[in-house]
Amino acid sequence: MNEYSSEISGFHKLSIEERLKIIKEKVGLNDEETDILQNFGYFEPQAMDMLIENVIGSYQLPYSIACNFKINGNDYLVPMVLEEPSVVAAASNVARMARKYGGFHCEKIRQVMIGQIQIVNLKAVEDAVKNIEVNKEKIIRLANDQDPILIKFGGGAVDLEVRPIDTIKGPMIIVHLLVNVLDAMGANAVNTMAEAIAPLLEELSRGKVLLRIISNLATHRIAKCKATFDKDMLGGAEVVEGILNAYAFAKADPFRCATHNKGIMNGIIALTLATGNDTRAIEAGAHAYAALNGYSPLSCFEVDPFGNLVGELELPMALGIIGGLTKTHPLARISLKILGIKKAEELAQVAVALGLCQNVAALRALAAEGIQAGHMKLHKRKAEKID
Repeated sequence: MNEYSSEISGFHKLSIEERLKIIKEKVGLNDEETDILQNFGYFEPQAMDMLIENVIGSYQLPYSIACNFKINGNDYLVPMVLEEPSVVAAASNVARMARKYGGFHCEKIRQVMIGQIQIVNLKAVEDAVKNIEVNKEKIIRLANDQDPILIKFGGGAVDLEVRPIDTIKGPMIIVHLLVNVLDAMGANAVNTMAEAIAPLLEELSRGKVLLRIISNLATHRIAKCKATFDKDMLGGAEVVEGILNAYAFAKADPFRCATHNKGIMNGIIALTLATGNDTRAIEAGAHAYAALNGYSPLSCFEVDPFGNLVGELELPMALGIIGGLTKTHPLARISLKILGIKKAEELAQVAVALGLCQNVAALRALAAEGIQAGHMKLHKRKAEKID
């Protein structure tokens, strides 16, 4: 049991130095440990203190580059921020294999996010649904009045979906406001619009609006990718067969499927973090999408007539290149420059290609040599450097 009390009044009002002094005294940090916490790297302490509350230090992770990616005919160097050994090397290796058949082919992605408005205390659900649907254009106009800049550049609310649902608290209507957020992740714009149309929805439904918030299950912003991986470069027909068996295992068993999908997210989350995007939103959306019809793999695999492995990946990808940390974090800006992208759609295409690549790399390791071989080789190298 800790001997100190975690109750600290007004902690958020203190300076970073004052907070750190309190923590040092309470938990017994030594001077070396406090020196580490005071190293903010490329951030000014005041800038870090503006991002979140109660800051006492900065946490750093490796920043790496995955090579060999060709996506829709364009070459990319892909920034990745993560701590797991062998992931970046494996991605670079499998991306090289995909180049033989043209690399990764990604579909166009709509930049549409969902704002959810929850209506409760309904007396006549069917009448409320009809009244909202009849006034759809009026609701959309009101939403678009909130963001003239987004409208100016071609974005804004584009449609409305009305969903009556039954819950443990009785019937509700969930209104989905569909918003083209262009190159942003979109949370601020969508939430502002959802807030603005709430009073009108109350009037039309004669109910009470409660939640007005973006959904991270971005089913209108789906990224899709496909690639062919040469069987000989993978290790031969036996390895390809092993990958197919691993995929069949994931389709049949949620315990395996969770780890299968985690392998996909290894790459996607590393790129999401490197570009200053919301890793929690991307992770939540991916696993929710996998669970829409019973939890299943986000990827699928088959063989072509020549015995090569063909992989596809599909999942929501709400990534932005403007706003939030993408604007204020210096390494996020550098990451976008390294990628050389100009549109959020392009970043999502890179992410889904990286996810498919990472998935193949993990399945190949499992089917060929066991996942620990690459991990332990790099762990050993890291240990030798430390010694």
